[in-house]
Formats: sequence, C-alpha cells, structure tokens
Amino acid sequence: MTRLSVTSITHSAGRADARLVLPFDLRQKSRLLATLESGEEIGLTLPRGTVLRGGDRLQASDGRLVEVVAAREQVSVIRSSDARQLARAAYHLGNRHVAVQVTAHSLHYLHDHVLDDMVRGLGLSVEADILPFEPEGGAYSHGHGHGHSHGHEHAHDHAHHHGHSHGHG
Repeated sequence: MTRLSVTSITHSAGRADARLVLPFDLRQKSRLLATLESGEEIGLTLPRGTVLRGGDRLQASDGRLVEVVAAREQVSVIRSSDARQLARAAYHLGNRHVAVQVTAHSLHYLHDHVLDDMVRGLGLSVEADILPFEPEGGAYSHGHGHGHSHGHEHAHDHAHHHGHSHGHG
C-alpha cells in the first residue's frame, strides 16, 4: 500500500474525509510523516515556511480532503481584564521570541515554568491548562506563515533590506 501524501493546502469546502491532529510544533514543519486519526500514515511535503492552522484543508494524493486539527497541548494561560498588564506580559514574552496566542482577555504560550515565574514577577497570575494552541503568526507572516520564519534559537541580526531594521537587544 502506498503512503498517502500531501503537497498543498486547498481552499476546498465541504466535509473532510480525514482528520490530522497535530501539536503546534509539528504544524510548523514543511516535511513530516504523521498519522491520521484513522491510523493511516500520511507524508506532508509543503512549501518551506508553511505553518498549518486548525481548520486548514489539505488535498491528499488520492483526492481526499484532510482537515488539520490543532491538538490540545499543555499551555500557560494569563488572564486579566487589565489590557496594559496583558500588553506588558506580551511584550516580555515576545522579547524572548515566545510564540503567544492572543485573545481578548488572555495570553497563551506553551507551558514553561521559567516563563510562568517571569509573568508572576510582573504581577500577573498564570494557570496551566490543556488547550489547542494557535499562536500569532508574527509581523512577517502572511497567510500560512510564508516569509520571515524563526524556527531556531540563537542570536541573530535582523537587517532585511526593506527600508528599516529591527533593534533586538
């Protein structure tokens, strides 16, 4: 039996024939071997920089439509009705290149006790939860994450030759 393969995201509507449940870490990979909910193996070969989001549809090699589902993950949740406090926390998390999901009254990030302590030091409370994680795409992402991607952890310069530079530091 040939492994099912996917090479593109589609805008096809209609009922999905299969579901692919993935955590955020794996939804950022352009090359991936995974398993559908049915147990069938699937190989993804997507354009570099693609970030899959819950609800995305993939066109499989056999014509089936595969729905991407954001897996429930251990996240830290900061809730506050004080927008200034949430903005401060978002600034400090972003300054550390942490992927953050922003809602009207909360911030979510993948659970990390060191970051939790930092947020508590800002005067906010943090709760652990198990939820689907859909962080912001970032200032340079368009659509499905094509463009300015940072899938690495090291110091780097942000000169991009587009009329301005970024002062990280």
